Amino acid sequence: MAGVQSIERAFALLRAIAAGPSGVTALATAVDLPKSTVARLLQALESEGAIEREPTGSAYRIGTGFADLVATNPRRKLIAAAKPFLIGLTAELGEASGLDMYENGWVQFIDQVDTDKDIMVREWTGESGRAHALPSGLVVLAHIGADALDTYVSRGLDRLTETTITTRAELDERLAHVRSAGYSWGYEEFAEGINSVAAPLFGIKGILGALRVHGPTFRFPDPERTHDIGRMVAEAAASLSTQLHDRESHD
Repeated sequence: MAGVQSIERAFALLRAIAAGPSGVTALATAVDLPKSTVARLLQALESEGAIEREPTGSAYRIGTGFADLVATNPRRKLIAAAKPFLIGLTAELGEASGLDMYENGWVQFIDQVDTDKDIMVREWTGESGRAHALPSGLVVLAHIGADALDTYVSRGLDRLTETTITTRAELDERLAHVRSAGYSWGYEEFAEGINSVAAPLFGIKGILGALRVHGPTFRFPDPERTHDIGRMVAEAAASLSTQLHDRESHD
């Protein structure tokens, strides 16, 4: 079973690195393994392109290997690049995480990593929703520009639940908060019984979509941790955005 143990340890390292670039000592502490074991696993992961060293050479970050596996399909390439970040968010927060893209006013749910808790929210992958009703959409609308936003609003802000945004004034207020905070919470605005938080994801050409974490209202979020959770998702999205920008600039 040594091979299985190595895989588990490698993914533990990937989850730790997905949370933010780290050096060998910090990673050994994070995954509770000897530095020699961590160094060996890092060498193997680096040789496969799963991780890479930062320009300073002192820390590791998620590499291009995941995307290279599916480079012929841009969407699959993005899913592969985001996967370690989703795994890390779910492991840290204990709730489902997802990758969403924005297309012509709609949020497309393109990937999800589930929690192992007994009570889980449904699998949303493959479905879609209007942007103003979802945190993943709000963080995109906050960055698409005035003309594009006017076009979106002209289509109407339909109500999905009792808490869905339905007026331009409400929308403008929320988007201003998104730009200030760097993330957006949604409390049963898309579906009753589900709360979620999202942060914007950028490529070299601008806004792409969002990283998202969601869970049932009775346990998510802890009201004392809403800002900390929001910042955690925002930091993961920023790290992935930097990786995507660096990769696209070299394509």
